[in-house]
Order: sequence, then structure tokens, then C-alpha cells
Amino acid sequence: MTKVFMTRPLPDSVQAAAAALFDLTVRPMTTPLTVEEMRAALSDYDGVVPTLGDMFTAEIFAAEPAWRCQILANFGVGYNHIDVDAAAASGLTVTNTPGAVTDATADTAMTLMLMSARRAGEGERMVRAGHWDGWHPTQLLGMHLGGKTVGIVGMGRIGQAIARRCHFGFGMNVAYHSRSAKTLDFPAEQKDSLLALAAAVDVLVIAVPGGDETHHLINSDVLAAMQGHAHLINIARGNVVEEAALISALASGQIGGAGLDVYEFEPAVPDALKAMENVVLLPHIGTAALEVREDMGMMTVNNLKAFFAGEAPPNKV
Repeated sequence: MTKVFMTRPLPDSVQAAAAALFDLTVRPMTTPLTVEEMRAALSDYDGVVPTLGDMFTAEIFAAEPAWRCQILANFGVGYNHIDVDAAAASGLTVTNTPGAVTDATADTAMTLMLMSARRAGEGERMVRAGHWDGWHPTQLLGMHLGGKTVGIVGMGRIGQAIARRCHFGFGMNVAYHSRSAKTLDFPAEQKDSLLALAAAVDVLVIAVPGGDETHHLINSDVLAAMQGHAHLINIARGNVVEEAALISALASGQIGGAGLDVYEFEPAVPDALKAMENVVLLPHIGTAALEVREDMGMMTVNNLKAFFAGEAPPNKV
């Protein structure tokens, strides 16, 4: 029977579906695989279900001329932790789970936008610490989102879902910078450069894939171009933002605030960020809804099922 290895526990319904089709082993830990564990997984199993943090680099694949494993059915839309070219050179197929994460990730972006603009995290900390003395007219004055301009960096599936929420739900103007012009079902202005976008918006939302091409895309130059009241929102990958530059921009008041669901060196979050009141910090919960994680898991199962049936997996990358 085909042997499949899940690198982290997935929802019970997903594990049951996989166990009905394969000889399934589920690793009980929630931490990323070690180098030794990755090599053992490639050696001992026909298929592996990796996820964020399982760093399948070219060096991992190059350790053996041929592996038993034939497919990495990644749990997640982002796959920058897998060297896809090196996997292909070693004869492995890589799949992912697009679509299932779109709405949940867009909702998380809106959560961060509202929390950051309206200083919700700061207010909750005040209440919990017993420092709230009651309502008064100038307490915790934030930024109203209605009528403001949101800038979307990367107008793909998730970027468009965020933009729709901003435009139709909050009456915001939409601008964007993307590799190509998009045909959209809402009004939006395309900016010809990232710096031009950064300078023009009240909220800058990052919605690009991770990887070498977007590493430190948001750097000191982009942050310097932003308006002093503007907020930066990151629901993409942590290393898209040059974290040291962001800390400096927040500390100096160069930008108004930030909302982060991802971090450059996660799970490590700099103490400097933790100490700041003008940044909202979430623990990478972009897709953390049961229905969404079940949908993602079932996509991995369907990718595995199709592949081992000799068919093209639905979500090959």
C-alpha cells in the first residue's frame, strides 16, 4: 500500500480521508522537520505532505541520487520552502492548495487593517491592564478607513479579494502595483512602480508570493516613500519585509503603524516589535479557520489520490 507521511497533524477529517486511501503516518509534532527527518521522509515514504517551515532545499534533494518519495503535496498555497526545480530534477512532483486560502487570508488582512488603523490592540491591552479610566473625546484616536486609499502589492487572487472587501465593504479607493495590468470587477488604479504606490496610499497591503524575487521587496526605500500616517499590512510571507527597516520606520514615526501576521524569522518576533504600541502582531493565523484548513487538507489528499492513480494532480506547481 502506498505510504504517505504528514509532517504535522492536520484536522481529523483530513487524516481520516488520507488513512482511507494510504498507509498513513502522521508526525505528532508541530515544529518544522529537521534535516534528518526530511531525508528520512524522502527515503521511507512514497508521498509526503509538508507545510510551512519544512525547508526542502536543493541540498536536501541532492543528498541521494534517487528517492523513494515521488510527490510533495504541500499543505498551503505558498511553497517557497520547497526548491521546486531541485525537486523536479530529483523526479518529484510538487503540488499546493490554491483557492482554499483566499477568503480566509483576505479576512485576516481586513482584521489587521482595522486593528491597526483603529488602535484596537493598544486599546485591549489598556483594558486588560486595568489602565482604562473611561471614555473621553480624544482617547485612542485612530484612522477611519472609509474614503481612504488602499494600495495592494500583488493583485493576484488574494490581493483582489482584499481589494473587493476594501472597495465594496468600506468604500475605499483601490490602487495597486503588479507585474501586469489586471482585468478587475472593481475600479482600481495601477501604479507603475512600487514606490509610486507606497507614496499614494493610506494603507499598503502586501499580497505577493514568497521567494527570492520578493525577498525584502518592502525595504527602507519603500517605507520612506510612505506617508507619515500610513499603515503597512503583511499577510504574505515574513521575509518580503525587511524587518529591521520596518522596526526603524515604526520607532521613528516614519509610518503610522503596521499589522503583521508573518515575520522574517518566525516564530521569532523581535522584542522591539513586541514593545511597540503602533504595531499589531498576530501568530500567522491567516488561514486558521477549521473549514479552511479542512479544505486545504482535502486538496492535498486529492492531489495525492490523482497522482498515485496515474492522473495529473489538480494543483501541480
